[in-house]
Amino acid sequence: MMYVVSYDISSDRLRGKAAKILEGYGIRIQYSVFECRLTEKKYKELYGKLLELMAGAKEGSIRFYSICGNCEDKILTIGQVASMTEQATAPVIVI
Repeated sequence: MMYVVSYDISSDRLRGKAAKILEGYGIRIQYSVFECRLTEKKYKELYGKLLELMAGAKEGSIRFYSICGNCEDKILTIGQVASMTEQATAPVIVI
């Protein structure tokens, strides 16, 4: 299933850690928004990591939006956006 995960975290340290975790599970589509295609096991794993990260935080939030297959087919985009497949298979240049 696809999930859209967004965060609003004021702490630079927590925000950076949240982004790093999410980069391992999905594609960044906005500065603080990721699209993640996850199995139930991976969803629980990601949720647990982010829950642990935010434990004790005085501010900030992370939201998960599940996108069903039928709804995923209705996503509209204006402008140029690489698909998740294109982004995942794009060549990586290391300097």
